[in-house]
Amino acid sequence: MSFKSILCAATALTLLSGTALSGASAAEYTKDKPLKVALVLHGALGDKSFFDSAAAGMKLAEDKLPVKVKIIEAGYQKDRWEPALADAADGGYDVIIAGTFEMTSYVAKMAKDYSDKKFIIFDDAPDYKTGCCANVLGIQYLTSTAGYLAGYASAKVSKTGTVGEILGMEFKTVTDFAVGFDQGAKAAKPDVKILKATANTFSDPAKGKELALAQLGQGADVIFPIAGSTGIGALQAVRDAKKLAVGVDSDQATIFAPTDAAQADVIFTSVEKKVGQSLYTALEQTIAGKAPYGTALLLGLKEGAVGISKNKYYEKAVPADVRAEIDGLEKKIVAGEITVNTTMK
Repeated sequence: MSFKSILCAATALTLLSGTALSGASAAEYTKDKPLKVALVLHGALGDKSFFDSAAAGMKLAEDKLPVKVKIIEAGYQKDRWEPALADAADGGYDVIIAGTFEMTSYVAKMAKDYSDKKFIIFDDAPDYKTGCCANVLGIQYLTSTAGYLAGYASAKVSKTGTVGEILGMEFKTVTDFAVGFDQGAKAAKPDVKILKATANTFSDPAKGKELALAQLGQGADVIFPIAGSTGIGALQAVRDAKKLAVGVDSDQATIFAPTDAAQADVIFTSVEKKVGQSLYTALEQTIAGKAPYGTALLLGLKEGAVGISKNKYYEKAVPADVRAEIDGLEKKIVAGEITVNTTMK
């Protein structure tokens, strides 16, 4: 993912503008006196999707804004997550960022104990009705709207009429990808067969590979892993079988291309959850005093927060007439002419 693409997409996230509950003016921060930010990952960099996207947004923020970022990799052991977040809250940072439902309860707790800090939770939001979180900005993604387009494309390019999905876990932020994908696939081909599997982990590539091999054995020739690092194993199985895959969270083909061209070749599109872009914009608006802390935002295709990768792999695998159909469907979704199913409302 290029920083230029992050910056361009970030400008589309207009819902991040608004009135801050506790903002600070832009003049208070300079390169010599930057906004100090901690990104706490409940995992590790190198997933080539979710966490790497967040880190790319932080790199862009350091390049373009008066921001200094510390990325804290807490690892995959759950007992390390809350202490890592607490260390960040104690560490002199102005803004602490974490992501997903697995960190929300910890963020809500820390926000109450550290009311002078700002917190951003991406891919989830706390329950604001409890009054806990006036200093927390929640950013959620309507990934079903982009999943619909990927599902439509997958059904169209499938030669067997069978496609597969592999979920890391069955939570709404994960299943939202799938419900949109299912709807789009059936719109393209009503009799399409959709195989489903759940790994119950986001950090086991071997499990992902095992599940993908099973789906390939049942005739799937397009597989969509929505499973973090577990999905890397699924992508490897698709690569070895010379079938097609849909990437997740980032433009995974472009990410793999420099080191594994064969892997990139089979990822014909990705459903992009533009985490890095949204976090960059959140920090930009925080500096400007306009980030709407105390609220949750739900950003989708209309806001430029999600989308599908339309790169050379997409152009190679998807016929021109189908690409034109997908462009038309995208416009209809943005205009509200197509209602996409979602688990996020």
